[in-house]
Amino acid sequence: MRNWHYNLLIFLATIGCTFCFTSPVTTTTTTTTTNNHNNNNDRIHITTATFQGLYPYVPVRTTTTTTSSSSSIHLSKPTSRCYPTLHSSRTLFSKTTTIITTTTQLYASTTSSSTSGIVVEQDDTPPPLVGTTKTKTTTPFLIALWKFSRPHTLIGSALAIPALCMLAAPSFSTAFSTSNVVAALYAMIPSLLMNLYITGLNQITDIDIDKINKPNLPLVTGELSPKVAIITVIVSLVLSLLMGLSHPVLGTSGLNTALWGSAILGTMYSLRPFRLKRFPLLAAFCIVAVRGTIINAGFFAHARAAAFGSQGATALSCLLGDRTCGLSCLFFGIFGIVIALMKDVPDVRGDELSNVRTYSVRIGQKRIFHAMRRLLTGLFFAYGAGFARGAMLAPSTLLSVCRGGVGAAAMVAGLSVRKQAETINPEDSKEVYGFYMHLWKLFYLSYLALPFCR
Repeated sequence: MRNWHYNLLIFLATIGCTFCFTSPVTTTTTTTTTNNHNNNNDRIHITTATFQGLYPYVPVRTTTTTTSSSSSIHLSKPTSRCYPTLHSSRTLFSKTTTIITTTTQLYASTTSSSTSGIVVEQDDTPPPLVGTTKTKTTTPFLIALWKFSRPHTLIGSALAIPALCMLAAPSFSTAFSTSNVVAALYAMIPSLLMNLYITGLNQITDIDIDKINKPNLPLVTGELSPKVAIITVIVSLVLSLLMGLSHPVLGTSGLNTALWGSAILGTMYSLRPFRLKRFPLLAAFCIVAVRGTIINAGFFAHARAAAFGSQGATALSCLLGDRTCGLSCLFFGIFGIVIALMKDVPDVRGDELSNVRTYSVRIGQKRIFHAMRRLLTGLFFAYGAGFARGAMLAPSTLLSVCRGGVGAAAMVAGLSVRKQAETINPEDSKEVYGFYMHLWKLFYLSYLALPFCR
């Protein structure tokens, strides 16, 4: 019994001395390789940390950098178990820990080498999954609001309004008149607020779907709370409609048609009991009506009434009575069909789980993708040929140059659609989304060219 107590005392003293007089020594080496498993070019970072100590539960803090962010890994315990023997007075062991990091998951494997006085028991089980420590950061409200506004749609509206006001001008000289610039600027504020309302309402009602389809949206990531989002869309709706009604001159019939029509269809598209997005034909109709007819005819009529004295100009009268306005609505209406159906192609997985029966879910991603690619290519080629012919019949050199330039640009845009689509896999969500954003760039360029379409 006495010898037992004596051995225990020596054992405890050994541990204490070892912790007091030895410190971990860490050497880190990082190697970057490429993993071609399943044709995924993932970036892999391998960090090796070697340290010394008596007891195997010495913590090691290692920082690894992935392709997207930096993570801090805490190893509280190695995979293998090491036991010091009682007869050693002070024995060191070395252990090498390898951390393999990919963009999606993290594994740690441990190898040990035994030295004098150390008994090593090696596990045959696979390396355990090691979780990363997530640091919650607070995103500034304005940045979160910018993401919440769906910037690609906001930019489209910001370009459409001045382009349509310039198109409505009787001549190039009056396109930049003070009255027309004021009319465009006044219409832009409530229109952007209305855009924020429509896209924001859609995100609020689609949080569960977006967790699968669009996990980077601010409501999903927590950068913006649902309560703040609801307040934001309500304030945007009220301010937008009030601005349309408040001014006696600039609050024209065309502007209010665009605002109220967008608000009604945008609400019915997302909100129950209507929620028209569940029905693919009605969902496409909402997007085409807003992007094609309501916006183009509404702001065209707004410019005619507010800047050029046509007080009786309405969206309907301009749509039916003005050839330029009608062709503009037709072009962007068809373009709106492409955007409406193409945006659902990468979202099939979330839509199926949420029982949203889009055309991509019903018919298939490949059929919708190729059908919309052909439709948009044909649209650009048809308008390009029409403007090329109009350039030859133009009564003036300036008009001929404008029409010829627009026709050439339309042909290039059509070839761009065809070329970009050649390498796209319709069932790869990331590739299709990249192509979808390319279509939005062509959408912007179409509005930039619109004032020259005379």
